[in-house]
Amino acid sequence: MRISAYVCLVILLAQLSNAKDKAVGKPTTVPATIDHDRVVVDADVASANGKVEHVRAWVDSGNPDLYLSGRLATALGLQVSCGDNECSSPAPSSISIGALNIPLSDVKQTKIPLKPVNASAVMAPGMNAEINIPSTVLRHYDVLVDFPDRKFSIGAPGSMHFQGSGGKVLVNIENGLIQIPSQIERKKYNLALDLGASISFLSAQLFDALAAAHADWPQMTGAVGPANTWGFNEEPGWTLMRLDRLQYGPLFLTNVAMVRFPEDRLHLFEQRAGIATAGLVGSQALLNYRVGIDYAKAMVYFDIGRTFNFPDFDVVGLVLRPENDGQYTILGVADFNGKPSVMPAAAGGVGRGDHLVAVNNIPVRGATMGQVWSLLRGTAGQQKILTIERGGKEFLVGAQVTHFLGEREDSEKTRKN
Repeated sequence: MRISAYVCLVILLAQLSNAKDKAVGKPTTVPATIDHDRVVVDADVASANGKVEHVRAWVDSGNPDLYLSGRLATALGLQVSCGDNECSSPAPSSISIGALNIPLSDVKQTKIPLKPVNASAVMAPGMNAEINIPSTVLRHYDVLVDFPDRKFSIGAPGSMHFQGSGGKVLVNIENGLIQIPSQIERKKYNLALDLGASISFLSAQLFDALAAAHADWPQMTGAVGPANTWGFNEEPGWTLMRLDRLQYGPLFLTNVAMVRFPEDRLHLFEQRAGIATAGLVGSQALLNYRVGIDYAKAMVYFDIGRTFNFPDFDVVGLVLRPENDGQYTILGVADFNGKPSVMPAAAGGVGRGDHLVAVNNIPVRGATMGQVWSLLRGTAGQQKILTIERGGKEFLVGAQVTHFLGEREDSEKTRKN
């Protein structure tokens, strides 16, 4: 009798579990490409007239706006209108990731970058994605970004059982933007979670105060590696610093690379977040984790999947801009100990406005930012041969990989003492 009762109980629990799975629906999991620390997945985008396009989609939790390429809008038959700086169209009807179909009915309008025809097949230069999946769409689901195993999962609210350390967060109910209560040197701040960003940012005021108080923390000028976000004109002048320690919700992070947030962009960022914020934490700081987001319960989970120190800043010190035609323009050279890290043009090296054609004879035109920076990354002191184009003529330049944002010799002695 006891055995029969036990068997019945097991069957009943299994039936209840199956009923719950059918009611909630199982999440879908797909492979993810981590390109320049950005998460890109395969997706099918459908229009109201039944047209479907298979494209690459960028998981962009830090942006509430839906973007798509001009090619995709045309292929779906969307009505496109253009202004002086940007085009727009109605949203597609849905986007499918794996087995999950995601309606886009609450997205009123999409944004389409204004570009020449030969660049309309990408959403942004330096990426191979044609659409992003913004926070306004993600907020209706459970989401898991598995950086170590390069997977992306999404499902209905309550469909996932998250692992790791969890913490309560602040979610803007209108656009899905997330702020995580954090601490730096025992002072409380809000920092956004932006898995669409390749690097982390701190407000100029906080960055300057920490830099002045901690001259021993590694610092540099010039947006190299994952800090080379989009190739803005001001990126050669961006200042970077490794934050010694950061409590990010339930997570403790060390040696976090931070960029000084330009004031104008921080103001816009705060307006969209709807709350005072001190910056954001991007994907580069979270590559060892599986990051789970339960939007319905305003919870975020961090499950460590590996312990590895990524040498993202052991690179050739160029600051690049991906162009609409697939070329890469050199905007500047990062400083290293007060000197240019790559030979300047006056000495037979590179200069602003030159084009990077190849690295070790591997062409870079048409490559993504992640692919180009993988070519420029290596072991400190390693020699790279750059093919440079200037005024229609090509020439070769030797450049060494530099260990940026590493411990300075004086600070290392101080730590040992």
